[in-house]
Amino acid sequence: MSFPHHRPRRLRTTPALRRLTAEHRLSPAELVLPAFIREGLSSPHPISSMPGVVQHSAESLKRAAAEAVELGVGGIMLFGVPKHRDATGSAAVDPDGVLNRAIVDVRSEVGDDLVIMSDVCLDEFTDHGHCGVLSEDGTVDNDATLAVYAEMAVAQANAGAHVLGPSGMMDGQVAVIRQALEEAGHQETAVLAYAAKYASAFYGPFREAVDSQLQGDRRTYQMDAANRREALLEVELDLEEGADMVMVKPAMSYLDILADVAAHSPVPVGAYQISGEYAMIEAAAANGWIDRRRAIEESVLGIKRAGANIILTYWAAELAGWLKE
Repeated sequence: MSFPHHRPRRLRTTPALRRLTAEHRLSPAELVLPAFIREGLSSPHPISSMPGVVQHSAESLKRAAAEAVELGVGGIMLFGVPKHRDATGSAAVDPDGVLNRAIVDVRSEVGDDLVIMSDVCLDEFTDHGHCGVLSEDGTVDNDATLAVYAEMAVAQANAGAHVLGPSGMMDGQVAVIRQALEEAGHQETAVLAYAAKYASAFYGPFREAVDSQLQGDRRTYQMDAANRREALLEVELDLEEGADMVMVKPAMSYLDILADVAAHSPVPVGAYQISGEYAMIEAAAANGWIDRRRAIEESVLGIKRAGANIILTYWAAELAGWLKE
């Protein structure tokens, strides 16, 4: 029996050889920790569908940000949960609103040692739970929503956010936000466009995390899971409008989209490992069906292998700790 001269198995024989010849490696610097701040809390509040994740109080959020810096995590993405909501999401543009105050607090805590990102979207702030302002017929009014996004973006930049993440999938949102930032003197504030954000069943736990008021779905403005080529069109539009980075969301069921975008994009590409992805692994691990640590590491490495430069994951701090071992 003859064997080829090159046998790949030779490079798998020891942990040291596998480490040496690994094609992709994770690092804490490319991880971003999504974090929820809920108005009025004096201590963190657990999210039942996302074991280990909490709605933060002001103080616990600052501690989480400081810990992220110590672990070498690249950034934090902030989401606000207000006490009061209305049809236009007015708390989103209030300088004293929960999200804008949180940005101020985190920036004062960590300065420029952690990239502070914030969500530019109205779903957390509206009493109907949609990502924008509604028309009389109940559909989302794209242009009216853009006006609010512009005001919201400037408020977040004023508060100290380094990067803004418009996630509402409104047409023209990046251009409007970029123009508003320029006119307000925030030329250095970057925009991470949620360029390919799909309507997904895996957002379920996030709805609990932000106490969403949504009835129905967002399929009229988020992308159809059946469409692959359309993602590149969305990315191209956002790049033309001035996006500094682009993102694919969710990650797990859309790794083909991520690979397409990574091959095409001249700017850094992010991917969001969303709440449902997190919840499935945690639930399976809690039942003893899978090895929790290996499943977490493998799932995030798969996102990196598909081409992500930036990975938003609720395991960012824990995974960063493992990577530093």
